[in-house]
Amino acid sequence: MSAPAQRAAVAAGAPYVERQEEVLTDAALAFVAELHRRFTPRRDELLARRAERRAEIARSGRLDFLPETAPLREDPLWHVAPAPAALEDRRVEITGPADDRKMTVNALNSGARVWLADFEDASSPTWENVVRGQLNMADAFRRRIDFTAPGGRTYALRPAEELATVVMRPRGWHLDERHLTVDGRPVPGALTDFGLYFFHNAQRLLDLGKGPYFYLPKTESHLEARLWNEVFVFAQDHLGIPHGTVRATVLIETITAAFEMEEILYELRDHASGLNAGRWDYLFSLIKNFRDGGERFVLPDRNAVTMTAPFMRAYTELLVRTCHKRGAHAIGGMAAFIPSRRDPEVNEVALGKVRADKDREAADGFDGSWVAHPDLVPVARACFDAVLGDRPHQKHRLREDVRVTADQLIAVDSLEAKPTAAGLRNAVQVGLRYIEAWLRGMGAVAIFNLMEDAATAEISRSQLWQWVNAGVVLDDGEKVTAALVREVAAEELAAARTETGAWQQAHDLLLKVALDEDYAEFLTLPGYDLLG
Repeated sequence: MSAPAQRAAVAAGAPYVERQEEVLTDAALAFVAELHRRFTPRRDELLARRAERRAEIARSGRLDFLPETAPLREDPLWHVAPAPAALEDRRVEITGPADDRKMTVNALNSGARVWLADFEDASSPTWENVVRGQLNMADAFRRRIDFTAPGGRTYALRPAEELATVVMRPRGWHLDERHLTVDGRPVPGALTDFGLYFFHNAQRLLDLGKGPYFYLPKTESHLEARLWNEVFVFAQDHLGIPHGTVRATVLIETITAAFEMEEILYELRDHASGLNAGRWDYLFSLIKNFRDGGERFVLPDRNAVTMTAPFMRAYTELLVRTCHKRGAHAIGGMAAFIPSRRDPEVNEVALGKVRADKDREAADGFDGSWVAHPDLVPVARACFDAVLGDRPHQKHRLREDVRVTADQLIAVDSLEAKPTAAGLRNAVQVGLRYIEAWLRGMGAVAIFNLMEDAATAEISRSQLWQWVNAGVVLDDGEKVTAALVREVAAEELAAARTETGAWQQAHDLLLKVALDEDYAEFLTLPGYDLLG
């Protein structure tokens, strides 16, 4: 008697999205189901391990490099695979959600070398956004994404050689896709996004002279990188794609991953292309992991924590040294400023800060960096051109002068800035405004001339939680309490209600994740239940 056939993934309870049948083919859903059955159990184990590690940090109040992997770190001989031609020069990368058709065309046309096509923090994970993002990617690779917007303006792709190389970012391991199930259980969002994208586009990208390239978010350990590597090996083998075709850049945006950079590159060495230094998620992770550490780990206003802070420089310089030691690209952080066409004075000050930031990254040895807006591409490019010249990168700069200790990576108490009343209000304002937009399906949101994504809301609500629980006293002498946060939130809600939106829902979610005694690991977990 033959074995029963394995059932494919099922789109369950999802609203119909126009053209979704092009994405949710029987073969694609069967592939996603196979990914789910093979890898979700290990994903679950690793999420449980995150909780165990967090508990250990709470007990010890510290982190250190792993003693069991010291021989790997000390071995000078291993390197990651050489970068493919399409990822050799990454001096400017632009980020943005893949679910917006206009942004897709503009990002590809921006003049940046790479477009981070985002299914994660810059995309609210509504079912419509998930499907539209996949459709936009396939349409772009087939050059079928030209369109005319209401009002008559047309958007069309430039010649292929002028387009940015796409590096797609799936969701992190923690978030499920409730609308896609296998045997009655939701498929992890990471496997949903990766599986559908890889199935439909891997061979097409090879035919275009590129490949399926990925940014991996929210990684917390080398074991999670190992799981991704196993996914890549299986996917390539299953679909007949040559081994090593996949390339992955890992965002070092958690404090635990900062202690395992070499191990992460090693696990992905056949598929690794670099590491990225992400600012807001990194600070969010630091607060989350050391939230029981008292005053020693209290961060000041988020905008006061620059990349020149000692513990942030330790992190970025270690990243550059690690990448170049192993032959990988080191990619710098985000320039989130949104240029204003109405206020040249604001632009002048902000662009000066962007230039200083990108000059610093290029001088430190980074091979490229992120921007959030097409107008910033030439600004960042000029900074890296000045250092790189005609070279595609500066991996020859091994930064052997860099020596970073475990204590330096967590030396938050070296900061002179302190929390302020203005900073508390800004955290409420930005958190409220971002969450409201996210609940309406917008993941990339311009707030106070900055392009914000989910990491923004995470750092904002985490700082509120930390300041309340640490009993922080602000610069005006007032102690931060739950009552004070509620008072400020009520004022901001009243002000925001002059605009149409899901303000009450956003207010309630912000206060829940900022003030609940049990800290929510990610605000998108309770937030996901509120999405349509």
